[in-house]
Amino acid sequence: MIRAQLLTPDPGGLTTHLTTHTRTRDGLIQIAGLAEVTYHGRATSTAEIGASLVILKRGGSLQIHAPTSIKPMNWHPRTDERSARVEHGHCLRHASRQSPEELVRVTFLHPHLALDVHEASFTLSDSEKQMQDALVRHPELIEPGLTVLDRELLIDSGGIDLYARDAQGRSVVVEPKRGRATQDGVSQLGRDVATVQKSGVGAVWSILAAPFIMAPALQERRARGLAFRKTGAWPDAPAPTVLPTLFD
Repeated sequence: MIRAQLLTPDPGGLTTHLTTHTRTRDGLIQIAGLAEVTYHGRATSTAEIGASLVILKRGGSLQIHAPTSIKPMNWHPRTDERSARVEHGHCLRHASRQSPEELVRVTFLHPHLALDVHEASFTLSDSEKQMQDALVRHPELIEPGLTVLDRELLIDSGGIDLYARDAQGRSVVVEPKRGRATQDGVSQLGRDVATVQKSGVGAVWSILAAPFIMAPALQERRARGLAFRKTGAWPDAPAPTVLPTLFD
């Protein structure tokens, strides 16, 4: 979640923005614009004045990216002291650590954008069992008129997660996946359907239920004639957490 956004901030406003982050360290700061970077430590270097993206993380790390290259041109996994002040009409950012002794100075000559992004805690609360529980209570999410008869039903090819009957009285094998459906899931569903058909229960069809399906799995699913239902959120279970980034 973006808590603060400064467009073309003046030196005083950017300094206040950085000072607040230094004190709280509870978010992710990103600053894009024209800057000059000077480093002292294991070597001494000065980056030419140019466009850069400066990233300050709450754990104390610092990254400085140039417009080209994947890797940062300067980075520090941890900084012990950080400060910001206005010097010669520009916002100046100091970051240093004691072991090894290093100091980086970033002079923001013309910042275009400064963002304070709140880093929400990520917890993986949903499980396939929770998904199964919800689908048993609400089978209409899979197919209107569907009735779940059994779950974790053992058969010769393995186990059927959900065994059901549709409104036309046909047997239905359901393979729910909390994450992306892959070729393995499609293959397993195909084997389960073949096993059930051999038992002589009559017409059998199948449904692969998942939030997403991978392209190879989609092709195999079509080749096998298996159905797919997109089930990304379900009652009585929280939706997966999505963290925003600058690059979405």
